[in-house]
Amino acid sequence: MRGPEDVAKWIGESARWGRAQSRYRTLTFRWPVLEQQLPRYFDVLADYGDADFHRLAEMLDWIANHPQSDLYPRQLPVSGLDSKWLDGRKGLLTDLVAAIQEDSSSDLDFYQRCGLKAPPRLVRMRVLDPALRARVGGVGDITAPVEDLAGLNLPVSHGFIVENLQTGLAMSDMPGAVVFMRLGYNVDVLARFPWLGRAKCIYWGDLDTHGFAILHRARSYIPALQSVLMDEDTLLQHKTLWVDESAQHPATELTLLTEQEQQLYRDLKQQRWGQNVRLEQERIDWATAWSVLQRALA
Repeated sequence: MRGPEDVAKWIGESARWGRAQSRYRTLTFRWPVLEQQLPRYFDVLADYGDADFHRLAEMLDWIANHPQSDLYPRQLPVSGLDSKWLDGRKGLLTDLVAAIQEDSSSDLDFYQRCGLKAPPRLVRMRVLDPALRARVGGVGDITAPVEDLAGLNLPVSHGFIVENLQTGLAMSDMPGAVVFMRLGYNVDVLARFPWLGRAKCIYWGDLDTHGFAILHRARSYIPALQSVLMDEDTLLQHKTLWVDESAQHPATELTLLTEQEQQLYRDLKQQRWGQNVRLEQERIDWATAWSVLQRALA
């Protein structure tokens, strides 16, 4: 065999090899700096449909010529560009644009790298106190950009953070309280709420390794954050409702957990009660959970 073309022919991949080579030449003719970057994306070059490949090339060309457009992605004059297509290719585009810009720094996300405007980060919050609702026109369930909510400056005494949307929706009126729902690992946005820093904050997440990892992350922004219903007794009392956590968090230790939280996290990681045990917060008896949440107001 004389080269990769012969290997490709021998294993029945001649068409993919030829397509990849042709597209490689097209892109490197336009941007020679991509010669080192493109080989890692052989499957992209070999398997993209013609429309997808032309859209990728057109996208790269437009960004290269308009590096600081400050437009939203859907505003770009690129044929066939839509959110679904873009969402699956942000990493690819970020990498190739960085190569075209000959900038090896890795601290820029897709929007920063491409000079595009990121969609606003939305937060969903329920205002549980009727008096506080009166301050925002009587609206009790608000989904808004972080900056808008942060500017409300509500005199909140208690801020609840719950992982599951329906858990937050089930909560009844509570004096001085708001509840943030379904933030996941985006709990860092709460650091942008100066008025929340004056409140007692309570976190209730799923009883699994990622629930504790989110709690750990949240405490880096809200050091006094208190957890509820994330203890061994709660876990064992609901054994019949356990499910599997598909993939556990990789960290061995989470330093911002309390001693009891850390021990439970460690027990879950070490499979003390079975493989990847998980208790979703919405499975906990609501009457019991609501009583605990109300006591947190004391």
